[in-house]
Amino acid sequence: MNQSLALPQTECFFQSVNGVNLECVWHRPPGAEAVWDPHDPVLVFLHEGLGSVALWRDFPAQVGSDTGLDVLVYSRMGYGQSDQPEAPFQPDYMHREAQQMLPALINAMGIRRYVLIGHSDGASIALITAGNKSEEPAPEAVVVMAPHVFVEDISVASIAEAKRLSETTDMLVRLGKYHADAKASFKLWNGAWLRPEFRDWNIESHLPGITCPVLALQGVDDEYGTMKQIDAIESGVNGEFKRAELQDCGHSPHRDQTEQVRDLITGFVTKPLQGATAKAGYAR
Repeated sequence: MNQSLALPQTECFFQSVNGVNLECVWHRPPGAEAVWDPHDPVLVFLHEGLGSVALWRDFPAQVGSDTGLDVLVYSRMGYGQSDQPEAPFQPDYMHREAQQMLPALINAMGIRRYVLIGHSDGASIALITAGNKSEEPAPEAVVVMAPHVFVEDISVASIAEAKRLSETTDMLVRLGKYHADAKASFKLWNGAWLRPEFRDWNIESHLPGITCPVLALQGVDDEYGTMKQIDAIESGVNGEFKRAELQDCGHSPHRDQTEQVRDLITGFVTKPLQGATAKAGYAR
């Protein structure tokens, strides 16, 4: 067997969005036609607070291969190889991403159908986006891993500990593999979360606007949040909801329980996307 046929087709590029150059990667699933069809749904991956394209490693491409869907991964402003912002993040930085940068990127790429797969901060951004009914196109489904919808003491304590480690260990050197300026990237995330006013950050008011299917994954050993986060999501959304509480799993389900998470995502996204395709009458 020619093993190259099993590999996704990958394109790395920069996309200008609202005057900001964003590092992007597009994965085509194995066996896909050379040209992407805009009728085809795309899995859009949203990274954690210290994440980037590189820190996802090969997980997005794996999920693309599992589902047979195209994948867009990007580094938000301030992360990976994307441009740095001109000023520090304010407590509303996730709202700004969900309401300004992400919709602009979706439209710039010509994407009409998509599923959001977010981790940590990226999960919160996905929920804000899905709850904003003024945005078109809207996501057809949302997968959130270790999401935050309000601030818990455990979150602040762990983020404060991360600040200590950044000052006393080689943490920033190791992060340098994933960011052009690891110190600046770390300060954007850590500084925003440790602002006193960030304790009032809360996105529960966005949850009732979410009518698409939602899959929430939470590790039982997550050092940044508890099951109260997905309890709140389950109580707040107005669409189909599925939860998975993962054993032997911390804040990064896709790294701690990779195979289980791949299976959960694949089984979850297939049904709503097939239903939407049939309803729209798309012919392939």
